[in-house]
Amino acid sequence: MRDLTNEILELIRRTSSSLPPDVEKRLRESVEKEEPGSPARGALETILKNVDLSREKSTPICQDTGTPIFYVHYPAGWSTIKLKAQIRTAMAEATQRSFMRPNAVDAVYDKNTGNNLGGEEFPYVHFEEVEEGDLTIDLMLKGGGCENVGRQYSLPDNTLGAGRDLAGVRKVVLDAVHKAQGQGCAPGILGVSIGGDRGSSYVKSKEVLFSEMGTRNTDPKLAALEEQLTSEANEMGIGPMGFGGKTTVLDTKIIGLSRLPASYFVSVSYMCWAYRRRKMTVKGEEIIYD
Repeated sequence: MRDLTNEILELIRRTSSSLPPDVEKRLRESVEKEEPGSPARGALETILKNVDLSREKSTPICQDTGTPIFYVHYPAGWSTIKLKAQIRTAMAEATQRSFMRPNAVDAVYDKNTGNNLGGEEFPYVHFEEVEEGDLTIDLMLKGGGCENVGRQYSLPDNTLGAGRDLAGVRKVVLDAVHKAQGQGCAPGILGVSIGGDRGSSYVKSKEVLFSEMGTRNTDPKLAALEEQLTSEANEMGIGPMGFGGKTTVLDTKIIGLSRLPASYFVSVSYMCWAYRRRKMTVKGEEIIYD
């Protein structure tokens, strides 16, 4: 089996230091929507200067290099044990080279491992076998600030007047954005999961954030809700970093799941403007980075 440690190291470097083109494009478009000289425009202009410098110098976009979340889709014949070992070796090396900062802290003993390896669950690695095709590795780095403002609701929610329907979903998602205010490093991206149990709902609300910005759910009802939530969130006037303005949310992604009759969960994973996600594809001897 091929050793991909160095290639995964490069994936980590790119993810930490270089925003994807679709994210950067949306940020640059947002600058033009804000008033010249306003705190909102100033914040976005500073963000974009940071984006350029980080890419140029191969330094982390944010001091919080986040929780590493890997999704590996592999054809038959690859060893998940070896792939996971390569990912962990690459992560430790990336930390040594300062592409990542040491983030794995034992919650019981309050001790930092110093290499971003914290038991079997940090970094988080999810494997899924595919019937045919290439090996792909997706990586997302999710910062702690935006993770802290994520929320989960159980409908009905009488305090918000939210019932068990898409109108209720709308109310709780907008509540999550309102409660976040400037925290979570707005402008943000919303990953929303409707249904599932408490665990699967949260997991899927993060998974949906791997998709490209601007792409819509194939279900027309959910696609319309994605557009509506982004528009209405931006009408709140919270703005970049909570300074006020027209850009509070850059995009919304929704996934619908099956649920038990007794439960109706809505999970909101909030992603900060440092929307760090990248993908590598192993196509024969060729490595392609997106």
